[in-house]
Amino acid sequence: MIEVAKRLHTVEEYYFSKKLREVGLLIASGKPIINLGIGSPDLQPPQKVIDAISNSLFDATAHKYQGYQGLPELREAIASFYSTHFSVKINATNEILPLMGSKEGIMHISLAYLNEGDEVLIPNPGYPTYQSVTKLVGAKGVLYDLDATNNWMPNIEALEQEDLSKVKLMWVNYPHMPTGAKPTETVFEELVAFARRHNILIVNDNPYSFVLNDNPTSILSIEGAKDVCLELNSLSKTFNMAGWRVGMVLGNSEHISNILKVKSNMDSGMFYGIQKGAIEALKCSEMWFVTLNSVYRKRRNLVWKLADALNCTYDKNATGLFVWAKLPPYLKSEEFIDLVLKDNHIFITPGTIFGTQGEGYIRFSLCASEEVLEEAIARVK
Repeated sequence: MIEVAKRLHTVEEYYFSKKLREVGLLIASGKPIINLGIGSPDLQPPQKVIDAISNSLFDATAHKYQGYQGLPELREAIASFYSTHFSVKINATNEILPLMGSKEGIMHISLAYLNEGDEVLIPNPGYPTYQSVTKLVGAKGVLYDLDATNNWMPNIEALEQEDLSKVKLMWVNYPHMPTGAKPTETVFEELVAFARRHNILIVNDNPYSFVLNDNPTSILSIEGAKDVCLELNSLSKTFNMAGWRVGMVLGNSEHISNILKVKSNMDSGMFYGIQKGAIEALKCSEMWFVTLNSVYRKRRNLVWKLADALNCTYDKNATGLFVWAKLPPYLKSEEFIDLVLKDNHIFITPGTIFGTQGEGYIRFSLCASEEVLEEAIARVK
């Protein structure tokens, strides 16, 4: 056998990849599993988005290679979207890079900026891909703990007591996944100042701004943030386009140019039709968000009832596509979700997949219909 690269020994298969195989086997054996683990939107994109991709198939350039920076009108649509919803002025020519989903941006940014041995500040709890990509590129992840007592915000004072001399990059993710904690302007201001003091590039991963959140915010709205910050965003959750793989990274032209050097060697451009659909999505009126959130609000109320039935507690001020719930004392996350899967045929995500600070918590997805959620409540009761 040919030996795999050493970098593969630093990471494991993604938790959901493994766990969903187990869930799939249960379903195949006849078990009526309710999946509340994955944040994959089950609702449809706007109709005009679907029409746009359908109509684009007949355009003369539809099936050719596309530009590495995406269509100029897509970048213009992103710039307009950021201006309208975040009050952020961004140059569509050189401060925006469309991505095939924001997840690939995590790898592209890491490849562009990290050398072997560089250190990266990673939130605990946080999206597991920050840690795995850091390992894959040979850098060292340094976890910084978040907890409920500080509303899941970074403790800058504690961070500055640490040796930051090798830290080059810091991942932040607000609104926060998995907890749903909302950032304040003060928190973003402190992060920008921290980045300046220590010459660290901060990346805010921001795909959940419009789900059950009346105040979408961007770290780039802070004065001077573009010098030391990047922001990732995505159309997956906001417009129910997870499978389309449309994201973006925004920042100053030098940072975008560096990331483009990586990306242009990784793919040959996003499919034309996907870009045309994305442009229409970004033009959606406020009514789209009102309608979307009316659905999620009803679902969240039911998930709260499910959490109550499981004797969990939760923060009603949290936002996003999930409900982050605290288990009763002394219960372990993975043992608990395995028990619920076995006894009630409901799959819930254990908080531990997001880091050690997730122990004692579980995460429910809102990506299930009201009927399914009512069935889950009935099973638990």
